[in-house]
Amino acid sequence: MSSFVIYAIGFLILLGGLIYGATLLNVPTPWIVAGSLVVLGGGLAMGVGKTRQKDIPEQ
Repeated sequence: MSSFVIYAIGFLILLGGLIYGATLLNVPTPWIVAGSLVVLGGGLAMGVGKTRQKDIPEQ
């Protein structure tokens, strides 16, 4: 399994916990959806940045 897949699975578990907590706090559904999309986009961007292979400079 690649590093990105492991990162993404962990991030989805974190996001699920945040959504569950927001539901328990009676946060309105549109705010939960909007917040989830923002956090998901940020998480994917961070995951790609942390797990991508660095380019080897040509000489």
